[in-house]
Amino acid sequence: MTDPVAALLDLLDIEPLEMNLYRGKGSGGETSKRIFGGQVVGQALSAAYHTVDGRRCHSLHAYFMRPGDPSRPVIYEVDRARDGGSFTTRRVIAIQNGRQILNMSASFHIEETGFHHQHPMPAAPDPETLPSRAEAKAGLAARAPAARRDDILRPSPIELRPTDEYNLMAPTPAPDGHAVWFRLTRPVPDASAWMQHCLLTYASDLHLLGTGLRPHGQSWFTGDIMTASLDHAVWFHAPVDFGAWHLYVMDSPWTGGGRGVNRGLIYAADGTLVASTAQEGLMRPLARA
Repeated sequence: MTDPVAALLDLLDIEPLEMNLYRGKGSGGETSKRIFGGQVVGQALSAAYHTVDGRRCHSLHAYFMRPGDPSRPVIYEVDRARDGGSFTTRRVIAIQNGRQILNMSASFHIEETGFHHQHPMPAAPDPETLPSRAEAKAGLAARAPAARRDDILRPSPIELRPTDEYNLMAPTPAPDGHAVWFRLTRPVPDASAWMQHCLLTYASDLHLLGTGLRPHGQSWFTGDIMTASLDHAVWFHAPVDFGAWHLYVMDSPWTGGGRGVNRGLIYAADGTLVASTAQEGLMRPLARA
């Protein structure tokens, strides 16, 4: 049986083709109908990291332009926009079938000391007391249409444990603020610091889009709404070990005009704030026949 974590590491360790040109696999992410957004952003960050030495990404900003086709590879073109004394900037374009599916800017910074503060991690149940992702998937698949069960039950390298219950099959209005414990399904102590960033970037696209749907009693599963990520941003604050538990605290301060804004704070289990995220998503209600 394939190790899902090994498959994810392989997915994010993209293939160099030529200077500033890389190729990533399209298949193998969280979804089978189109390429999972976190996969494209994670691969784009991997491509950028291949052109940077000795500096860590502190922020990335990506725009999704077209859905990706998982049956085809993705080409990543890196523009070495700037190599400064303290900061390095890269622009990355992801291409399929001759068309852009994503463009991203990423900034890298030398290690510096300075002032420090952070918001404290909110209280949350111990992740080991919560149902596993496999248990949640099994329950969802048992109630889902037969045509969707295989996709729901696909093995995943990411373990997710929401701290509250939200029924995706029959959602009712709920507070937008919620939290999820997540990590890889096994430790990866040999993964490099830059790969840990790519792993967290991949996983940061999970659950975030649905945050703005909660106050409206909606989910991606109901069929009453069209959803898609429009953009995605990550700010890295501290080193990451994504083989260990992290708490993803999310909220949605606004929805309107068929869009919703979602925000996230990612804490290590010891309370260290390691990353912040933001995303705007399409939330287009569908007319009933």
